[in-house]
Amino acid sequence: MNIPEFDARTFEKLARSRLLATPPLLDGPITSGDHDLNPGSEPANAVLRHAAVLVPVVANTPLTVLLTTRTDHLPSHAGQIAFPGGKVEAHDSGPLAAAMREAHEEIALDKSFIEPVGFLPAYRTGTGYIISPCVALVRPGFTLKPDPSEVAAVFEVPFAFLMNEANHQIHSRTFAGAERHFYAMPYGERYIWGATAGIIRALYRRLFST
Repeated sequence: MNIPEFDARTFEKLARSRLLATPPLLDGPITSGDHDLNPGSEPANAVLRHAAVLVPVVANTPLTVLLTTRTDHLPSHAGQIAFPGGKVEAHDSGPLAAAMREAHEEIALDKSFIEPVGFLPAYRTGTGYIISPCVALVRPGFTLKPDPSEVAAVFEVPFAFLMNEANHQIHSRTFAGAERHFYAMPYGERYIWGATAGIIRALYRRLFST
């Protein structure tokens, strides 16, 4: 499905009508995750760590989505493309607060530019995280300063590209001796894949699937 371009207000109206109004319940059924393409791959009785990410849709004309590239020396997901985000800490009032805090710490995105518009269902990763994706409209005019210890680059991808199902590819790799399938959305030299692509796919399905 090829999604026509629309402005920020139209996106906001659609998002508020289709997304969850409150963060997902973590003790409920997990409907989205890396297991979508790998049925039966979830480890039994796994202890999941709670994380939150900000899905920043920038109110450009046309709309864009802000993404980061993680540095190569991080202990997990090094060098991968990701949304700003991280673990939900005890001092955070909830996943939205955690996502906004992490966005400020990682790329200095000031919260005054961020307008939350809803939440996606919790996303379970194969690496033991349960992620609360917080979708927000971001007003242009911000100044970013990536933390060099965590973020190698910050870039934007057209929203229409990410919401075009023709760009949602399924790739596979061998992990721990088993073949695993995952979504991938290559954009020029950027290889968007794994949980980030899975969350983008979940956003597409929530907004545009009938």
